[in-house]
Amino acid sequence: MANHKSAIKRNRQNEKRSVRNRGLRTQVKSQIKKVLTAVEEKNTEEAQKSLREAETVIAKVAGKGVLHSRAASRKISGLSKKVNQLSAAG
Repeated sequence: MANHKSAIKRNRQNEKRSVRNRGLRTQVKSQIKKVLTAVEEKNTEEAQKSLREAETVIAKVAGKGVLHSRAASRKISGLSKKVNQLSAAG
């Protein structure tokens, strides 16, 4: 347990940040899931719409430092690839 005043404050800050980061990560997962379900249902319009939403959410989360920038790019790239394959096939 923290004994110094600064260590107590640091613990308090870490708890707040972890709660905030958990929420943001959950938001990213939800957006990714929306895109993937639209791709599985072969709904091109819905997939493209949810991809745009997912891109903005992922970019914002990466900007805040919750996700690494390369990890965010990798997620966006993978989703874009799947949506583009769907639209090319349809």
